[in-house]
Amino acid sequence: MVMKNTACGRRQLIASRREFLSQSGLGLGAVALTQLLGGPTQAAPPDASTTISPAGPAADPLSPRAPHITGKARNVILLFMQGGASHVDTFDPKPELARFDGQALPASFKSDDLFLQFMKASDGKLMASPFPFKKYGESGLEISDLFRNVARHADDLAVIRSCYHDSFIHGPALSLLHSGSVLLGHPSVGSWIVYGLGCETRNLPAYMVMTDGNLRISSSGYSSGFLPAVYQGTFLSGEGSAIQNLAPPASVSAGEQRMLLDQLQAWNARHAQDRPADSRLEARIANYELAFRMQSAAPELIRISDEPAHIRELYGVDKEPTARFGRMCLLARRMVERGVRFVQLYSSDWDGHGDCPGNHQGNAAKIDLPIAGLIADLKQRGLFDETLIVWTGEFGRTPIMQGNKGRDHSPYGFSTWMAGGGIRGGKVVGATDDLGFRAAEDKVHVHDLHATMLSLLGLKHEELTYLFEGRRRRLTDVGGDNDLAELLVS
Repeated sequence: MVMKNTACGRRQLIASRREFLSQSGLGLGAVALTQLLGGPTQAAPPDASTTISPAGPAADPLSPRAPHITGKARNVILLFMQGGASHVDTFDPKPELARFDGQALPASFKSDDLFLQFMKASDGKLMASPFPFKKYGESGLEISDLFRNVARHADDLAVIRSCYHDSFIHGPALSLLHSGSVLLGHPSVGSWIVYGLGCETRNLPAYMVMTDGNLRISSSGYSSGFLPAVYQGTFLSGEGSAIQNLAPPASVSAGEQRMLLDQLQAWNARHAQDRPADSRLEARIANYELAFRMQSAAPELIRISDEPAHIRELYGVDKEPTARFGRMCLLARRMVERGVRFVQLYSSDWDGHGDCPGNHQGNAAKIDLPIAGLIADLKQRGLFDETLIVWTGEFGRTPIMQGNKGRDHSPYGFSTWMAGGGIRGGKVVGATDDLGFRAAEDKVHVHDLHATMLSLLGLKHEELTYLFEGRRRRLTDVGGDNDLAELLVS
């Protein structure tokens, strides 16, 4: 029981746990952090995975867990190009496309099975990239002029030019890239990784998300889906207060807040005694405690004014057009430095239907320098080899022209690159056909991409499962191949 002040100045006892919670709008560890407490929270049941599970009902669901095998990487920074960057304008040079620029698609090129959103493949004229490709580094990796700063790290990049899937509409494609399924309600890849490995920080969320614009997929892009809500991503705003409802009311001291949390813990522990098989209460307590600890850790994390001038210049945080994405990349480095497991950064919007060259030039100018700065900074701090960087979008774009200078969606062949995390850079994996329409050599499905990410972290995608609706679910569904991981590290 605790005391409260009544309107007439007398002291009264709050006798029940429910009344206490309804009366105390006192920032209980910032319980209004909706990304941490975004729904009914439960820890994983003891049999949720064949090899990974909490130690029991009292275990912290975010505590670090041993991987299945020795992994190369410890954390991930996902750079997501929302809208779909054109592979033939960025990381997949096509001399034949330049040779046939302005011509109709050759009659010999089978296109009946290439479903596009706004046009037929056979109706468009081929459009060469206006951006020259050059060879960089000792490897001679060819990269477009759009990414001249990233190209300085060509020998660190492994470019996968043969990614593919079948969803040519943004919604299903985004869902597939984020969760391995076109259906909503499935956990994001970040949630699966945190579920498998836990987190190495006690003072910050395990999974954090930022964007430089509007999220087309909203919170479903970092949702925990049918996994417990404790594994959901925490969104940081790029404007105003980075984390909403973090600070407690000024009238509540740290001591008073600690007392309230301790009382809540005592009630929850007593409540759990009669429910030994229910781990939801322990997960809820863990979230309260995390939110409480974040009140000191999170402000320090986002205070990039502490960074020296040469680091701020490296990311371009004090000038346009790189300021916003530069700040995001700098924060990503600070996050992994402090033990955050998965960081997801969105660049938007790469949906170049009307003027693809203009769209891509503007977007690349915002992110090229910051990404190059991120790679350089991770390397100089000794974090690069344990941080897996993944650059991708939901699909690529057509080598044929839409309208005047646009390109339609194309999931049949697109590029992704990886760096750090044990990746052996300066290499190309797979290829699209001569025009860049379809993945043609060493094809890499999205499930293979996800299996590779898990493998580099030491997780076997077939064994990272969760029992849901009578079936053991996994990120890669019934697909996934680890062969790509072996190619990337050898």
